[in-house]
Amino acid sequence: MSSTEQPGPRTAAPFEVPPHGRPRAEEGEDLRSVALPGLTLSVRGRPATRVGLPPALYVHGLGGSSQNWSPLMRELADTVDGEALDLPGFGHSPPPDDGDYSVSGHARAVIRHLDASGRGPVHLFGNSLGGAIATRVAAVRPDLVRTLTLVSPALPELRPQRTAVPTALLAAPGAVALYNRMTGHWTAERRTREVLALCYGDPTSVSAQDFRAAVEEYERRLTLPYFWDSLARSARGLVNAYTLGGRHGLWSQAGRVSAPTLLVYGGRDRLVSFRMARRAARTFRDSRLLALPDAGHVAMMEYPEAVAGAFRDLLGDIDTGRG
Repeated sequence: MSSTEQPGPRTAAPFEVPPHGRPRAEEGEDLRSVALPGLTLSVRGRPATRVGLPPALYVHGLGGSSQNWSPLMRELADTVDGEALDLPGFGHSPPPDDGDYSVSGHARAVIRHLDASGRGPVHLFGNSLGGAIATRVAAVRPDLVRTLTLVSPALPELRPQRTAVPTALLAAPGAVALYNRMTGHWTAERRTREVLALCYGDPTSVSAQDFRAAVEEYERRLTLPYFWDSLARSARGLVNAYTLGGRHGLWSQAGRVSAPTLLVYGGRDRLVSFRMARRAARTFRDSRLLALPDAGHVAMMEYPEAVAGAFRDLLGDIDTGRG
């Protein structure tokens, strides 16, 4: 598969896809608020279809929310007992008390939730920023992770794609104010179209109903007083994580992950280059790769059946001793 960069929209939205659907649980899901020391998390659950299935936890990317995982959670309800959380400052979770939006800060939030819930070890899923967070969790707390599934994980790239640059620039001081001046006349519909064009391999695959719901969610987010701050600080935290070397570097931590790992990369991803799939497959000790040529940055939303099938294959390999 070619890793040639795809041309992007002239002014790409500097963050990822808002969740499809209104701010409510889909049928079969439940939403609850979990109070932890220093933070409160909104957690979306999809109970397993039968008793005794192993627990799973899903972690979304920059600008996303727990609802990004609803399609995959639905597909895997017969395989795992799934929960997806809204990271602090995203979705329906308020900002953390300490204002820490670093990758380590988000990882601590995930760890606190797992320790408090007693659900670990879990099958841990992460997309983009959530993939970097999940990698760090798996490296520092291997006791909490059974398997690791990473969809377009945001691991450091020496030569990022041109279409990913606006997201990185969001971390720069004053970038949010500049972006708002440039796009202040944009409607929520245009903002949503820009985000979908950035994150989907085929934005036209989004139904009219889902597009309208995404616009409504975008409008809700723009009313939150901390929306831009949490976005900018999390982007800055990710960029800062890219500069760390030694044992604290994300690639170094990836090499220390002992859990069986499924890597999912899309051939049309504008934010994480497909060429990184080869390096990731070499770095994670026990890994397998699912390459989806037509997928963008959110394969779990575009191709939930394919991602679910690859995850079940991973479990099957482990059960038979081939993993």
